[in-house]
Amino acid sequence: MSDSYYDTAQICLNGHVVSTFASSQPQSNQKFCAQCGAETILACTGCGTTIRGYYHVPGVIGFFDYSKPAYCYGCGKPFPWTAASLEAASELVDDLETLSHEEKQQLKGSFPDLVRDTPRTAVAEGRFKRLTKKAGTETVGAMRSILIDVVSEAVKKSIFGP
Repeated sequence: MSDSYYDTAQICLNGHVVSTFASSQPQSNQKFCAQCGAETILACTGCGTTIRGYYHVPGVIGFFDYSKPAYCYGCGKPFPWTAASLEAASELVDDLETLSHEEKQQLKGSFPDLVRDTPRTAVAEGRFKRLTKKAGTETVGAMRSILIDVVSEAVKKSIFGP
């Protein structure tokens, strides 16, 4: 039996990671985010499952890059920062004058598959590239700033480059 365990992460509603040691080092916790002022959470707002933070392995000192989760492993719902990013990206698409209504719907429909790693992710990447290219480089830049923190590493490289 392993004594390894996940600590709890504290993340603000906008997705800024406050702590990956919220349980073991609670003195570092903050009620509000120092970067944006948003409230912070330790658990899924839907089901109450704690957000996984640092993975403790007894006897091992490790340094790791923490990637905040996009979805709750307890209920599968998007965390607030994921939902907010998807909503902001959809609002940006609604403002694009260079795409038809049908193209806007296709682009918005690709967002969930860019955040999740599914068999449809490759299709969503291709659609995203094609439609944002048509929308212009300014749109690609804006989409990058909205989605960069919620899409997977593979998707980042595919649609935004290295």
